[in-house]
Formats: sequence, structure tokens, C-alpha cells
Amino acid sequence: MTVRTVKDVSPHELVKAYAAHLKRSGQVELPEWTDLVKTGTLKELAPYDPDWYYIRAASMARKIYLRGGLGVGSFRRIYGGSKRNGSRPPHFGKSSGAIARHILQQLQSMKIVDIDTKGGRRITSSGQRDLDQVAGRVAVSQ
Repeated sequence: MTVRTVKDVSPHELVKAYAAHLKRSGQVELPEWTDLVKTGTLKELAPYDPDWYYIRAASMARKIYLRGGLGVGSFRRIYGGSKRNGSRPPHFGKSSGAIARHILQQLQSMKIVDIDTKGGRRITSSGQRDLDQVAGRVAVSQ
């Protein structure tokens, strides 16, 4: 049997499965503002999906797994997008830093990520093991 890692499976399927894993584990505490907040100043509405927080946390854990050293500023850029300015031309806008910071703190309290000495966050061995186990389950179901 071949060992499947995060790099071997579809990112979309992995993030969905890991978000479900995070929700089932009960270790992620949803802040009370998750149903009210927009994910950035460039957005007009809050997310429609009630599980958007778990999906963002799973996506951030995957990104840290693949490329360590990411911090709040990096995630603001990654999850940013085009800001519509009405009749003026659109420009790039960053996403919310408070959401990224809160998710990183949650992942750190769950021992999935840790602070890197060079800056940003890096994946821990237990976080890597969890993500690889979920990737193995996704690979079997595909």
C-alpha cells in the first residue's frame, strides 16, 4: 500500500474532509461573530456557508503544511481579492486579519501549527500526521 500525503490528493476534497474532521473533533471553538462577520473589506456580504470557518481553518492548515513560514499578512494576501469600487476601476484588497489571526491561534492551541523561529507558522508533527491521515482517507474514497 502506498502512503498518501497532502500533495497526492485533490485540494478541494482534502479541505472538505479536513474541515469535517475539525468540526467532528470539537476542539475548534467558533467565535460568536462567525455568523455576522464579512471575510474582508472587499466583500459585500458574509459567507453563505455556515461551516465557512472550519473550511478556512482547514485551508490554512493545508497551506502551512505545503509551505511553512506563513503568517497573518500572508493569509491576508492569499485570501484577498478584487475590491469593487463602483464606477472606478477595481483594485486588490486584503482579507480580514482578525479571522486569520484567530484561526492561527486556534490551530496553535490544538497543536497543529507552531510558531516558526524565522517568522510565521509551521506545521507540527502531530498536525502533519492528522493531515496525512485525512489525505489517506480521501485517497481511498476517490
